[in-house]
This record gives sequence, C-alpha cells and structure tokens, in this order.
Amino acid sequence: MPPSLLPVILAFATLALLAHCMPLVELDQLSSENEGKAAVIAQMFEWTWDSVAAECTDFLGPSGYGFVQVSPAQEHVRGHEWWTDYQPVSYILTSKRGDRIQYRNMIKTCHAAGVNVIADTIWNHMTARDHGVGVAGSRYTHYEYPGIYGFRNFHHCGLEPNDTIVNYNNSTEVWTCELGGLADLATDTDYVRWRLAEYTNDLIYLGIDGIRLDAAKHIKPDDIADILSRLERRLFITQEVIWGSGEAVTPDMYVNNGHVQEFRYTTTLRDAFLRDGIASLQDFNNRGWVAGSLANAFVANHDTERNGNSLNAYSPSNSYILATVFSLAHPYGTVSVLSSYSNFYDTNAGGPNGGAGNCSDSAAVNRWFCQHRWPAIAGMVGFRNHVGRASLTGWTSRSSRQIAFGRGSSGFVAINNEDVPWNAIFATGLPAGSYCNVFEGGPSSTGICSGNAVLVTVGGSMAITIGPRQAIAVHTGAMGVGVDIAKEKEQVSVLFSETATTSFGENILVVGSLPELGNWDPSNAIPLDPAHFPVWGATVYLPPSTKFEYKFIRKEPNGKIVWESGASREDTTPAWGVQSIVTSWEQ
Repeated sequence: MPPSLLPVILAFATLALLAHCMPLVELDQLSSENEGKAAVIAQMFEWTWDSVAAECTDFLGPSGYGFVQVSPAQEHVRGHEWWTDYQPVSYILTSKRGDRIQYRNMIKTCHAAGVNVIADTIWNHMTARDHGVGVAGSRYTHYEYPGIYGFRNFHHCGLEPNDTIVNYNNSTEVWTCELGGLADLATDTDYVRWRLAEYTNDLIYLGIDGIRLDAAKHIKPDDIADILSRLERRLFITQEVIWGSGEAVTPDMYVNNGHVQEFRYTTTLRDAFLRDGIASLQDFNNRGWVAGSLANAFVANHDTERNGNSLNAYSPSNSYILATVFSLAHPYGTVSVLSSYSNFYDTNAGGPNGGAGNCSDSAAVNRWFCQHRWPAIAGMVGFRNHVGRASLTGWTSRSSRQIAFGRGSSGFVAINNEDVPWNAIFATGLPAGSYCNVFEGGPSSTGICSGNAVLVTVGGSMAITIGPRQAIAVHTGAMGVGVDIAKEKEQVSVLFSETATTSFGENILVVGSLPELGNWDPSNAIPLDPAHFPVWGATVYLPPSTKFEYKFIRKEPNGKIVWESGASREDTTPAWGVQSIVTSWEQ
C-alpha cells in the first residue's frame, strides 16, 4: 500500500464510524431550536465578512434578526460578477469576501450580537467549462482540481451537447447532468460525499449554525441525507429547490433533509401585489406547497430579483415593502429578507464598494439598498419575533386589495394595496392602549413612537385611516405614544371615542371644565370626527395628572345645542402618555 493513501483510508474509516454514530437530523428538533432564536434571516448578499460582522453588531442583533445568511466562503473563480462566487475552485476559505480569519471573526462577532450564521454552500458543482486560477491561487480546469477532484469524481451523463440538462421531466438527468455547464459532482460516490462533509465540518468548526444548499434540486435527496449524516453537529438546513410545473424533481422530495425554499410563494406574492389582489393570501397550507413548518419563504432573493420571478426594490406602488410586511406578519414559513444593491438590473454586477457593505451612502449611484434596515421591514422583524407561533385570527378583506388580520392577542396588521385611503374600524383582539405603528417605526426608550401611534379602545377596537399603498402593524411588544414633541413633557394626549347615532347634518362635540375643553362654553367645544360613524373621535391635549369634567353635546343643523342627559362625566389625566376615553351618548 503506498504510504500516501494511508491518511485517506483512515479518514474514510473515521467518517464511516461518524456516519453510524451521529443521529440523523430530527426536523422537530431543528424547528424548536431555531424558532426559539427568532427565525427571520437577513440575506446579506455580496457583503464582505468584515462588513457583515459590523452590521451584526450595529443593526442585525439589536433589531432582532435571528440569522444572517452570507455568501459562499470557499475559493472561487476570478471576476467581479456576483455569480463567480458560485463557481468553486477549492475548499480554501479565501474568497472576494475575505479570508479564513475574517470569516471566523465574523461568526464570533455575530454570535456575540445574538445572530446565528448561515453559510451559503455549494455541494452540486464546481466551475463551468473553463480553466484558470482561483482567487486564492489554485489552478483548475473543468474536471481537474488538483488535490481535490479529478475526472472520475464528476457525473458524465453522455447527453449532447456537453452533458447539459435537457429534459427536466427526467429526474436522473436533473440529478446527474450539468446545470449550465457546471461540472456536476458525483454526490452518489463515497469520496465526493466525504469531501463535501469535510468542507462543511470545517465551517462547523468555525462556528456556523446553518447552511443554504445552493442548487439542491440537482442533487439526489438521498445523497444530501448521506452527507448530512456525516456532519459533526446539527444545523439549520435550507435547500434551493426551484419548483417547475410538471417537472420530475419537486420540493417535497427534500423535506426530510430540512427546510426547502418555496419559490411558488415568491411568485404568488409577486402576482398578488401587482395584479391579482391579496385577499386570497390567507391560507398557504392547502396549495400542495411545502408545509409552513419546513418552508423557507421570501419575497425576493438574489436570483429572482434579477430574473423577474419576484418583486424587487424597483417594483411599483410600494408593492415590495407591502409584500415584505405581509410575509413577516403571516405565520407561513421561516422568512428570509434580501439585502442587496441598486445595480442588480445589470444581471452580472457584483456588490458595490468592493463588497464592503455601507448603509449610509444613499447618494451613490451604485449603492447598497440595505433593505434589512428599512423601517417598515425592520419593524416587522420585531413584530414577527413578538407574535411567535400565535395563530392567524380575524382575517378581513375589505376588497381584493385590502386585508387585515391578527396574530392571536399579540399583534394585528392591516395592508392597503389600493390607490385610495382605507377608513375602517377593526376588531383587533388586542388589549386597550396606545401602540406604535411599527410600519413607521417602534418606540424609543422613553416610550415615544418614532412614527404614529394607534389607539386601541376597551374591547379591542381600532378606528384608523390607512393611506394608499400603506399599512399599519401593531403588537403588544411595541406600545408607546405618538405625541407632538413640543408638548410631550407638558401635556398628555386624550382620545375621546363617543358612540352616537345622529341624523344628517348633526355633529357631536365635547366640552368641559378645562380651557382646552372650552371652559364649558359650547361655542368653544371640540368637534369630534365622524370618520368611523357611529363612533365619533377626537384627540385633545390636556395637562397631566389633572382632574376634569366634561360632557358631549349635539349641534343640530340650525345651530341648536342639545346636551346629553345625566350628570357631568369626570376623569383624571395620567401623568404622561396617552389616555383613551370610550363612552356612549346618554339619552
């Protein structure tokens, strides 16, 4: 036996023992482990390791993102184009994103910020029909990668031209022929499985928490299962399996290995928000898709934003943001949020600024979009984390483009995909109080909303106007007040909600014992808004910690004033914040 073969034989023996000793991944364990860490994934496409590390500390961790998905770490072909990252040359951890030390430091930094790391991983193939030198100096040709793979380690299916997949209705062809001319690894052989497991175990050694399997559709599910059984630790697994109508290889074939990216969800949201209407989006469990507990759902990823199969940041009428709000509010799937850059319309362009992520230079022509930081999206990450596994409740569709629903008694969202305002009174199921509309921003440390506040009355009702192509989203973890900043230290906001049935031309007003309430003078009474008739409402700023009296009056078309019956009502304002007073007309 040549001495050079001994290490390989010992390695095979060790991995074979490990495969028998390691338990297979239990899907329910995977789900419980990762949902507890907050399930939203930020896909930081093309960011360098150093910039990802900084973003974990500065924003991803504090904003509640549970995972960051980073670009492939292994050595790849040279070139500035984004797709060069997906043509591996070796398993050296040097890429355009940084080297091994920077990758390890990124993982440690993200972990310190409470963010888990998903490695984009390529098990299906190596390079296209080319030859050259990789970014770390490794030489290669299409089927020869010195010290790693040779001709016999690849599938050669015998199809013309060039072993490329022709018939997607033939599963063997999909699994053993070449995808776009990329050298297809023989993942049904023990040596290739060992090599791929060795590479992934190296990433595990550095601390990764999950992997995305690029082009998983082109690897037989049993091959993936075997490689996973050789890993040293359970990981979060998400597999790229693009669904095609009538094709032989389908996403459901892969659910025993982990999560599966559900591309039908992506195109459905595109069509719903752009054309078909969103009222049909209540239930995804009876469509023949991957079950929500195993689906990786997204509005867009790095492929679909380029090829037209999804919404993207340039989509019209705020549809991209509204669809993302919906995906983070609805309980279906584990959600990924793409963070990309402005010139993706050039389908080859790599990340700007050499891949160093920068969310402050919004004036640059070729800039980072940083969608993960957009207030509506970041606010909805907190919403999803807070409502957890709460069921979807109270689905309402005012029209085909207007929907509202709750998440148990923890959250509520309403989306107006129309070009006109939506005035409505919603039954939210939430406790009474003042909530920040996290679509606009959450509360500060002092309880002041960065956007508008939404008031929920006793009984859980919320009367609100939602602007065209806008949304409201509230949850019990983001309560606060939206007061006039100039008055916030000296006055409190009091919402009067009076239920009163009137005839045409009649109006309801409130008057009371304080100057702000007209000092009992009906001519100075505060008119209430009938937008949510028969509930009339108005917000009045009053002094804090102050006892006051008040009554409602009806002003008839001829100017006659009719006082409600009974004694004057009494109340005391709180020391700060917002007070909600809900009453009905006294006959």
